[in-house]
Amino acid sequence: MHASMRKVAAAIGARTDLCFRFEFPDGTAYQNREESPVVTVGFRAARAQWNVLAFGHIGFLESYFAGDIDVAGSLPAAFRIASSSGFDGGTLRNPLLMVRNRWHEFRFSNRTIAQAKANARFHYGLGADFYRLWLDARLLMYTCGYWKEGTRTVEEAQVNKVEHVCRKVRLRPGEEVIDIGTGFGGFMFHAVERHGIRGTALNTTTEQCDWLRDEVARRGLAGRIAVREADFREVDRQYDKVVSIGVLEHAGRDQLRAVVQAHADFLKPGGLGMLHFIGHVGVRDTEFFIRKHVFPGGWIPSLAQTIAAMEDAGLEVVDIENLRRHYALTLDAWGERFDRNWERIHALDPARFDERFRRVWRTYLYGCAEMFRSPRGQTHLFQIVFSKGNVTGRGYPMSRAFLYADAAAPAPVRELPAAETA
Repeated sequence: MHASMRKVAAAIGARTDLCFRFEFPDGTAYQNREESPVVTVGFRAARAQWNVLAFGHIGFLESYFAGDIDVAGSLPAAFRIASSSGFDGGTLRNPLLMVRNRWHEFRFSNRTIAQAKANARFHYGLGADFYRLWLDARLLMYTCGYWKEGTRTVEEAQVNKVEHVCRKVRLRPGEEVIDIGTGFGGFMFHAVERHGIRGTALNTTTEQCDWLRDEVARRGLAGRIAVREADFREVDRQYDKVVSIGVLEHAGRDQLRAVVQAHADFLKPGGLGMLHFIGHVGVRDTEFFIRKHVFPGGWIPSLAQTIAAMEDAGLEVVDIENLRRHYALTLDAWGERFDRNWERIHALDPARFDERFRRVWRTYLYGCAEMFRSPRGQTHLFQIVFSKGNVTGRGYPMSRAFLYADAAAPAPVRELPAAETA
């Protein structure tokens, strides 16, 4: 073991209560406690040590993706060790990571619609067959669920979530609603079938739009749901209600005001809307791993930055709710299903869904779960209800009681056999 690597290991070990073990190619090892380790990290190549010394936690992760490091034991526990020891905060302190992070943001900025589309397709264009193996079976919702008391499954949590949004924006039969960044259409299908609205599903990812058009036709909803493949900046008309669930954090630092302004431009005067997004508490940089390996072009704004942009766009903030803890539970469910169905995922396309892909996505799912679970975390999940212009007493209830009084129970969720379960 390199002497500098031993110092890094000792610093991590001194700051966590969990026991871990590092094993190195030269036969040496480091263990921080005299007990059974919850995680054993095997350094398979000497270059992995230099990668960690140069790039901190990013060097560790990229060596893990390349197979130069193996992790045995609990991966969530490994992320708890990194978080509690401060090892995962290197992007903000490491000058080499700062340069890489800034270059990546410049290179993959969403300032052009073509680059924004390419960024979206990198992640969301992996195909419905991939996503249906680990998202909820009913709605294919790829955003935070709503785990109200008594919720048992991610299927229930996602139905809870979309109904929660519908009630927050006071959907009424016959209203015209646009869902910006609609994904696989779970919110839109629920809103049309449960609340009788007419919807437009706006999405820039070609693969999702193609799948969604087929699904709309299969359900006989061609006259109720229009699918529009376009960027959020391509505003064509106004709607009674505007909803975006997991879009704001993909717009990028230089597009925050543009994406908020688009919400205002899509909305009729006096209308209501919902912003559901991952946001920071305080202004801080976005984690390099997530934007390099998972969401190119992504950038997480602070709650304050978002509200300032909304004020400038003439939007009134009506209500804010923080669902951070709900996202940890959602990611737990996704991670378990991803692992359980990995062989089926791999079989879809062995060249694309290879071991490197598996390691990147397990890091993403379990790492984000621990991030949202952390009592010291600065990354949260916000739902902001807004109006275009100041809302009146008749335009919105004076309390939140309407969200919970006489709430209709979610429709029964059909539990699928194991062979079908996502």
